Amino acid sequence: MVNFKEIQEKYELGVFPKRDLVIVKGKNSLLYDDSGREYIDCVSGNGVANIGHANEKVAAALREQSEILVTCPGIFYNDKKALLLERLVGICPDNLKKAYLCNSGAEAIESALKFTRFITKKTGIISAVKAFHGRTLGALSVTHKNDYREGFEPLLPGITFVPFNKIEALEKSVDENTGGILLEVIQGEGGINIGTREYFDAVREICDRKNILLIIDEIQTGFCRTGRMFACEYFNIKPDMLCLAKSIAGGMPMGAVVCSDKIDIPIGKHGTTFGGNPLACAASLAAIDFMTENNLSESAVNKGEYLMNKLRNSELKMVREIRQLGLMIGIELRVKPKPYILRLMEEGILVLPGGTTVLRLLPPLTIESEQLDRIADCLIKVLNEVL
Repeated sequence: MVNFKEIQEKYELGVFPKRDLVIVKGKNSLLYDDSGREYIDCVSGNGVANIGHANEKVAAALREQSEILVTCPGIFYNDKKALLLERLVGICPDNLKKAYLCNSGAEAIESALKFTRFITKKTGIISAVKAFHGRTLGALSVTHKNDYREGFEPLLPGITFVPFNKIEALEKSVDENTGGILLEVIQGEGGINIGTREYFDAVREICDRKNILLIIDEIQTGFCRTGRMFACEYFNIKPDMLCLAKSIAGGMPMGAVVCSDKIDIPIGKHGTTFGGNPLACAASLAAIDFMTENNLSESAVNKGEYLMNKLRNSELKMVREIRQLGLMIGIELRVKPKPYILRLMEEGILVLPGGTTVLRLLPPLTIESEQLDRIADCLIKVLNEVL
C-alpha cells in the first residue's frame, strides 16, 4: 500500500497542522480514509462543501465546461462569466450592483482593501478583535490572531482592532484616516460570535456619516450556511463591498467582491489571471442553482434546529455555551478543545476548533437526519468525558 502520509511529509512545506488521517474520497456529508473508514464531515473543507462532497450537478458542469473552454483572460468577454456575474449580483443585497471575481477568500479581502484605499484615498481600516480574514499580507494585517501575525511584521499600517459587537469602542476608533470598516457577520474562526442587528445598524450609520466604506466578510457564512443565502440578510446589512468565497463554486477555488455603486476601479488598477475563469464560473452557476433549487437555506434552519434541540435537551458537562445560526455551530467548552476534537475523530466525527475553547461544526447543508443523530449521540457521549 502506498504511504501517502510519508510522501506528503517528505515533499510538502509543513505549514498545516495535521491530523493522522489520509482522506481519499467524499460523498455528500461523508468522507473516507485510505483504509476505507467512514467519517461524518463537520469540517466541510473549512466551510467549502455546503452542497456536499462530489456534488453531481457541479461535477456534470465541470465535465461539460472542461471540454469547451477552461481559461479565458479578463481582456475578453465570456459567456459563463457573464451569466455568473448576473446570477451573483441577483442573489446579493440589492444595493450591490457589480462584482469582481477572484480565486479565494484572502484574494477577495486583498481586493477590498485595495479598492478601499483607491476610493477613499485613506489607509485606515478598522477590524475586530478575534477576526480572521486570511493569511496573505493584507488579509493577515486585518486578522487579529498574534500567532498568525508573528514573524511577518511590519504588516499594513493603519489597522485598528476593536471588540466585536461593541459600537462605542468602534466609534471611538474612527478618525480622519479611516477609510473602511471590515467585519464578519459571524466570527467563524474566532469562535462563532454572532453580531446583532443594533450593532450593524450603528456601524452602517457611522459609515454613512463619516464617509467610510463598510466591508462585510461572508466568506464562511455565505451561501445558505446560516439559513439565509447570506447572513447579512438577518440584520438587513447594506455593505459597500461583500467578500465571498469558500462554497461559492461547490469546492472549486473562487472568490468574489460584490460592490455598490460607490466602488469604481479604473482599467489596469487591479486584475487576476485565473479569477472568473470559465471552469470555476460553470461550477459556481451549478452550485448556486443547486442551493436555490433544493432550498438549502431552509434546510440549514431546520437541520440546525434539529441538532440543537437534541443538544439542548442533554446534559453536557464540559460545555459552557452553544452558539448557533443555521448549520454554523460553536460549542464553547470549559477546557481546551483539541483532546475533544481528536476523541470525536476516534468516533468518526470530524470537527474544527474555533477560537481557544470552541468546537466548530460546519457540516454540509445536505447532511442526512440519521447523520445528525449520530453527531448528536457522539457529542453527548464525548462532551461528558473528562479528557
